[in-house]
Amino acid sequence: MPKLRINDTYSNLIKRSDNSDQNQFLKNNLAEARWFLRSLESRNETLMRVAMTIIDLQQGFLDHGPVAMKPMVLSDIASKLDLHESTISRVTTSKYMATPQGIYELKYFFSSHVGTSGGGECSSTAVCAILKTMISAEQPAKPLSDNRLTSLLEEQGIQVARRTVAKYRESMGIPSSSQRKRFENAK
Repeated sequence: MPKLRINDTYSNLIKRSDNSDQNQFLKNNLAEARWFLRSLESRNETLMRVAMTIIDLQQGFLDHGPVAMKPMVLSDIASKLDLHESTISRVTTSKYMATPQGIYELKYFFSSHVGTSGGGECSSTAVCAILKTMISAEQPAKPLSDNRLTSLLEEQGIQVARRTVAKYRESMGIPSSSQRKRFENAK
C-alpha cells in the first residue's frame, strides 16, 4: 500500500502556539487529516485481515481451482474476525485478489452450498465447475440431460435437484441438452 502522510511544512505551521483564526483553522484541518489517515489504516488492516481469512478458508480453491471451492458465507468470516457481516460485505465489494487461478473479486469466494450424501456440504461454485466439466466431456450427438447430470452428481455424493442443475447450467450460459445436440453430417 502507498504510505500516506501529512506534509511536515503544514504541520510545522501550527507550532506557533497563538490562538489566531488561521492557527485554529490549521489545527482543525490537521486533526481531520490525522483522523482520515487513521481511518484509512484501519480500513486497510480490516481488508488485509478479511483477505487472509479468505485465503485460509479457500486454500483448496487456490491449489486446485473452482472444483475445490468450499461453501462460505459472510458470517463465516465475520465470526472468525469478530466483525459484523455488513462490514465484511462492504470490505469485499469491488475489491479483487490475484490468485494462482486468476484475478477474482473477493465476493466470488462466497457461495451457497448443497448437501452431500456424507452429510457434508459442497459449494455451488464447485458444483458449477463439475457440471461444466461433465458437459464439456459429453458426446455431441448425445448430450447429458439435466436429469442425467443430477444422477451423475448423486453418484459423486452431491445431492441437488434437477431444477437446481438447470439453474446452475443457465447461470453459466450453457444451453439445454436439446439445444446442445449436434448431429453427425451424413456423407
